[in-house]
Amino acid sequence: MSVSDTTSSLSLNDILANSSIKTSTTKDGLASATSSATGNQALGKDAFLQLLVTQLKNQNPLEPQDNGAFVAQLAQFSSLEGINNLNTTVSGLASNYNSSQALQASSLVGRSVIAPSDKAVVDTTKSLSGTVVVPSSVADVSLKITNTDGKTVRTIDMGSQSAGNASFIWDGKDDSGVTVPAGTYSFGAASTIDGQSVSLVTNLPATVNSVTISQTGGELMLNLAGLGSVALSKVQTIGM
Repeated sequence: MSVSDTTSSLSLNDILANSSIKTSTTKDGLASATSSATGNQALGKDAFLQLLVTQLKNQNPLEPQDNGAFVAQLAQFSSLEGINNLNTTVSGLASNYNSSQALQASSLVGRSVIAPSDKAVVDTTKSLSGTVVVPSSVADVSLKITNTDGKTVRTIDMGSQSAGNASFIWDGKDDSGVTVPAGTYSFGAASTIDGQSVSLVTNLPATVNSVTISQTGGELMLNLAGLGSVALSKVQTIGM
């Protein structure tokens, strides 16, 4: 009885041919796993792990996964998971911060604040206090108060001022000493710097009606009665 050796008929080309088929299968398997795991979304840690396992299961027998490359992939997976956890933590902190800031800002509703503005709603039966921002020492600062018709009702000479916030008080009266009607008035401060007339910023009081919370993580805005909105960071003073 004779036994024939069928394995001797396999040549090196046959082995390489079988190997190339396996390699093609490996590439197809990875492509299929990539499509299944990620779809149209960004590669996350679950998809990364699924691709890594698929790659190990479909290795080329003649070119197995290098140990160094495998360790590098595990390190990448660990880094990816750490970054995802960090993003989750930071998002939670940001959400808590926004909630805390909104709660603090809501306590300002109904209160008076002093913020940069050139207009103020004035109750002329009471005195109004404000400041003028002086960029450098000047010899003279002039403040003009005008009504809604553009008529100047009062001019206040604030004299020489050093750099900083120069305070002023308006008693609600015009230049002749008569109390003007309550309403919205404009305040314009000016001075001469280096031989040129320069307009100066005024900080005026206003009442907070409501607070606008940004949905994109932006700054909180205070809605002032009759004057529009101002960023919370611009507020100079918070009163009663």
